[in-house]
Formats: sequence, C-alpha cells, structure tokens
Amino acid sequence: MFLELIAVFIAGFAGAGAMMLLAKLTGGRLPKWLIPVGAGAAMLAAGISSEYSWYSRTSGNLPEGIEIAQTGESKAMWRPWTYVFPMTNRFVAADIGNKQANSATEGLFLVDLYFFGRWQAVQVVEVMVDCKTHRRADPVLGDGSEPLWRDVGPKDEIVKTVCQEA
Repeated sequence: MFLELIAVFIAGFAGAGAMMLLAKLTGGRLPKWLIPVGAGAAMLAAGISSEYSWYSRTSGNLPEGIEIAQTGESKAMWRPWTYVFPMTNRFVAADIGNKQANSATEGLFLVDLYFFGRWQAVQVVEVMVDCKTHRRADPVLGDGSEPLWRDVGPKDEIVKTVCQEA
C-alpha cells in the first residue's frame, strides 16, 4: 500500500512536469491551472491502473498447484467507471496440488481454500468436497465440530475446481 502511494505521488509529479513542459513548448499560451489538473489526472490514472491490475498481479504470483476457483467483481458509485468496466477485487483459490483424498470414502477430498481480497489479509479455510454427490462441507464454528454439508451442485466453482481430475 505504501509503495502504491509513492507511485501515485510520482505520477502526480510526472503529470505536472508534462504539463509544465507542454506550457513551455507552447510559449506560455496554456493557462497555469492546467498544471495541477495534469497532476491530478496522472494521479487518478495511476490509482485506477493499480486497482485494475491487482488481480492479474496477485493471481500471476500464485505458486504451482494453486488454481483460481472463483472471482468477485465490484461496482461502486464513487468509481463510476466500474459500472462499465467492473473491477475484480476478490477471488478464491484452491490448493489442488496438496488436496488430500479420503481413504475411506472414494471421491471425498480435503483441500485448502485461500480467500484473497484487495487491501485484506489472505484467509485460509480447509473444506471437504464430495465429488460424487457434488457437496461441500464448510466449517461452521472452526473449533473442530461437525461441518455443515451443503448441496451446491456440479456447477459450483469450488466443486468444479477440486473435482476436475477426480
């Protein structure tokens, strides 16, 4: 976050510098108020670029064996451009490389899910997926108690990701 703030400030200085150079090249015919407008536009563009590139940067750095199962997009009134171009600000990745098959029940797997969110710490949740009946056992209390089995169907992104090779 700190490095992104520094990048936005550098973009502001570059935008102001570009407008000052443009004013110099035109012989001073441009109004002086265009300098802060150029700085602001460059800062806004740098911030928007950073927000939109977060998903590709984060998902591109995932190690082998971890596959993206689900993504979430956001739209916001204070970012009106997101209604035209929605922004991916969260996703769920499954650790397929380390999934554990249940020796007693065929088609039952234990897998770690990683929940990534923009400006949030990564959360890890261990879930069971039954590929035969297309069910997922979500932890209820996180204290080792019985999980809650949910019939999510074969179209559920997490079930599809975990069961693709099973």
